[in-house]
Amino acid sequence: MIFNQQQSLHKELSRYRALQKTIGFVPTMGALHTGHLSLVEKALSQNGIVVVSIFVNPTQFNNASDLQKYPRSLDQDVKLLQTLNGVVLIYAPKPSDLYGKQVISKHYDFGGLENPMEGKFRKGHFDGVGTVLNLLFRAIRPDKAYFGEKDFQQLQVVRKLVQLEKLPVEIVGCPISREPHGLAMSSRNNRLSDTQFEEAGLIYQTLKEVQYKFDQYSVTKLKDWVQKQFSKNAHLELEYFEIAIAKTLKPAVRKRSGNTYRAFIAVFAGEVRLIDNMALN
Repeated sequence: MIFNQQQSLHKELSRYRALQKTIGFVPTMGALHTGHLSLVEKALSQNGIVVVSIFVNPTQFNNASDLQKYPRSLDQDVKLLQTLNGVVLIYAPKPSDLYGKQVISKHYDFGGLENPMEGKFRKGHFDGVGTVLNLLFRAIRPDKAYFGEKDFQQLQVVRKLVQLEKLPVEIVGCPISREPHGLAMSSRNNRLSDTQFEEAGLIYQTLKEVQYKFDQYSVTKLKDWVQKQFSKNAHLELEYFEIAIAKTLKPAVRKRSGNTYRAFIAVFAGEVRLIDNMALN
């Protein structure tokens, strides 16, 4: 069932709450792929009903062209969700149904989680993410919400958002779904040419090599090595590569015992921006 308005969605969800069914929630911007479906399947396995939102959120794009080009395929998305076993409700609102008259972001202090990497290169991005998720959480009131680790920085920000807004929802992180050659599944992959798609396998290969080399080399040497790998590729342009402490997301200068580290990367294939990350220790 598809709902475009909160009022009708609330009415339907109240029936399930009366039956004491738990509600899982998977927020998406549409253009669904296997990675999204794995999140929905995880949610279905742990809840009586799942809500999937399909909403391209304008406040988290710092590039108007990127917003305009973001793939939209609601009919296809619905067909994909209908292949799953279980009760799945689709919430596909217009911006006014979520935001009201003014589609603007609230400013958040996420304790520094929002500043490096994506925050550094996409100003205001996490304010937009926090704003829309706060609105969605309040509209749906789920028991659990599911996020892929491909956007690991976002996952940490969402956990902080729940604390700040005192929202009674459990945030569940799920493993990255990958293409056969390792590229993290993303709606943006549909915009890659065949050559770009194949070449983008270098992102995963590089992360795996960094993971392998992590115990042997310094942070500086690893970052230099990654720069060289991408400087040799004519189809991919490295925007950033960072090794950060997983809990705080603070970029690492040198490794210290007791910390858990993660590698983060953003790469352009033509106009298409791809991100990925991987645990290192």
